Amino acid sequence: MVIVGSTNPAKLNPARAVFAEVFGLETLGIDVPSGVPEQPVGYEETLLGAKNRAEAALRQPGATWGVGLEGGVEFNGYGGWLFNIAYVVREDGRSGFARGGSILLPPEVAARVRLGEELGHVIDDVARLKDSKKAGGAVGFLTLGRVERAEFWRHTLELALPRFLRSEFYL
Repeated sequence: MVIVGSTNPAKLNPARAVFAEVFGLETLGIDVPSGVPEQPVGYEETLLGAKNRAEAALRQPGATWGVGLEGGVEFNGYGGWLFNIAYVVREDGRSGFARGGSILLPPEVAARVRLGEELGHVIDDVARLKDSKKAGGAVGFLTLGRVERAEFWRHTLELALPRFLRSEFYL
């Protein structure tokens, strides 16, 4: 049984699809703490949040796989960037993780996130949406729906699987 450390449909549904298609496994979601701020900033903090969620999910009764999906923001000379990380751990201790794509945030949005607001709340406010992170998310809003949040997660999760799919190359 695959347990995802989230009940958010935009995270859970892609995980269900991937694990059913690739491994024929059933997937459930539970709420677990990430151990990082609500809006992780930087690669290390975001990776730690995803890892913490995956490990907490794996500790659930009946779990043979744990999955953690964490969205983060980082800042550089070009502005604020949204990105995501998927972390997968199996009961035998093997793990895999990947960083997905990234998207440049509008300056106003990036400034508010830099001041400590969570990206989903900022997007809801700016776009006049409600619970956007359970649907298209920031990436869906900013791309006019051409890339939805679930698709963003699916790709990242797929990129975390090579350590399981091609394990002979990851000794």
